[in-house]
Amino acid sequence: MTSQDLIQEIQALKAERNAVILAHSYQRPEIQDLADFVGDSLALARKAQEAQCDVIVFCGVHFMAETACILNPTRTVLLPDTNAACSLEQSCPAEELEAFLREHADKNYYVVAYINCSIGVKALADVIVTSGNSQRIIETAPADRPILFVPDRNLGAWTARKVGREMTLWNGACHVHERFTRDKVLEMKAQYPDAEIVCHPECQEPIRLLADHICSTEKMIPYCKESAAKQFIIATESGILHRLRKLVPGKEFIGLGVEKCSCNECEYMKLNTLEKLRNCLRDMAPEVRIEEELRKRAELPLQRMLDLSL
Repeated sequence: MTSQDLIQEIQALKAERNAVILAHSYQRPEIQDLADFVGDSLALARKAQEAQCDVIVFCGVHFMAETACILNPTRTVLLPDTNAACSLEQSCPAEELEAFLREHADKNYYVVAYINCSIGVKALADVIVTSGNSQRIIETAPADRPILFVPDRNLGAWTARKVGREMTLWNGACHVHERFTRDKVLEMKAQYPDAEIVCHPECQEPIRLLADHICSTEKMIPYCKESAAKQFIIATESGILHRLRKLVPGKEFIGLGVEKCSCNECEYMKLNTLEKLRNCLRDMAPEVRIEEELRKRAELPLQRMLDLSL
């Protein structure tokens, strides 16, 4: 079966199921092109909540499908491949965070959780943030409580510096962004001297210090549109290059390479394929399900994020 045959079958099944397809910017190009909405975690969280449908197919990783479940308890949420995990989510198990909070109960931490975490971690948080809104939301945090930022130490450190507030940082990181090195940035900058370096705040500090601009994946698009530069070295997962080339024509986008490897892809994100997307709509599986009590607990900090992001 050709890709076009699969696409036609997916479109027919989508109409039959009254489904909406959401795709993260790190998904394969063919999935992005087929999706109803493409974006980062915050944009897709909003689209999931606004969607007028019976079924949500989330082409991303598991925590994103969980987030759609939290916001849409009456809808069926499908994930094409349940093995689509996240290294950030895995770096902060809910039971370890719960044990840490018990051990340090006297500190009364205000827990800020990056959306790249499990539903169990979200349920322990006071508020959720994304890379696009972390500064704004942390500025609203209570001044009389110390902040614990989980799970990404790089986003946490960048936000703390921008906001000017000390935070305790959980020792987690995205394995893709951790692969980028200062030497590789300098090597590519020498190769493309006129290119601006645009980097995601999940990158380590040496990368951020060399960047011309630091922002979420979603904010890279308007920045690159408005910049006078014609070339950009993009320091994040390579999936965003497809959207940038599509939405910002006439400019060149180069993915930042990694040492001893030409791949700057998230293998979890790339697990989703057209065939798996077709199969999940056909079979209405795998379905992501969560316990209602846990869902309600996780919904509070997630909705707080959405309210503060308006």
